[in-house]
Amino acid sequence: MNAFRVWIRSLGDASRVRVEGSKNADWLLGRLSQSFVFKSSAPVLQERGNPCCTFEVFYGSQTSRSTFERLLGTIPEVTLMAGPE
Repeated sequence: MNAFRVWIRSLGDASRVRVEGSKNADWLLGRLSQSFVFKSSAPVLQERGNPCCTFEVFYGSQTSRSTFERLLGTIPEVTLMAGPE
């Protein structure tokens, strides 16, 4: 699998995740579901006129934004992007 870009925006007890490509978003959700820190997410939404998809990841008692970012950083296919999504 080729590397793809991911952006994260904090929403307090959750993060909005923007992923380059719908297949990549589905793949990433599958990969995250294998992690004990990953609890649940909102449905994946395809952005209109854009190849990116977004979903929200909700944090549990063992998870924070920094934990989630570290988890994403361990996935070789994910290129975490800084800046606005």
